[in-house]
Amino acid sequence: MKGFGLLTLLSVIGVAILPASGAAQQKSLKDQLIGSWRLTSWEQVRPDGTKIQRFGADPRGITVFDDTGRVVVVFARPDLPKLAANNPVNPSPDEAKAVVSGTIAYFGTYTVDETARLISVRVESSTYANQVGEEQRRSITSLTADEMKFTNLNPTSGGQIHITMKRLGPGATN
Repeated sequence: MKGFGLLTLLSVIGVAILPASGAAQQKSLKDQLIGSWRLTSWEQVRPDGTKIQRFGADPRGITVFDDTGRVVVVFARPDLPKLAANNPVNPSPDEAKAVVSGTIAYFGTYTVDETARLISVRVESSTYANQVGEEQRRSITSLTADEMKFTNLNPTSGGQIHITMKRLGPGATN
């Protein structure tokens, strides 16, 4: 009877250990990215070391990664001017410059290199047409359930861009 009790105890321990090791496996990086993310910080460090916040100290923006490999990005300054003509096809030159320099919107596809912790975005369309057809790479520097930090390694304007985003949606602590 003692042998049976020991065998039963060992079986219970073995069964308890197996699911724990399976549960310890983390979601893939791609699975962790899926969802909507709110922009909280955007800072570019240029090759000469100067820093700029193109979208201001309190940027507005969203990035959405879906499970089929599609991505949508929209970033904007919170202080964009209202157009005096009240017509988006007829801004003044100053208004047009402020809007172009203070916004970006694009969409395309993305892939994830799990080992290198890289997101590659292939831009299909953009408010900055020079990006169309480009593959842009972002290095994930930190990723939790609620926050993602990454670096755009090769922005078209040089240097590196450091971005922080907070998860939106159910279960997020915004």
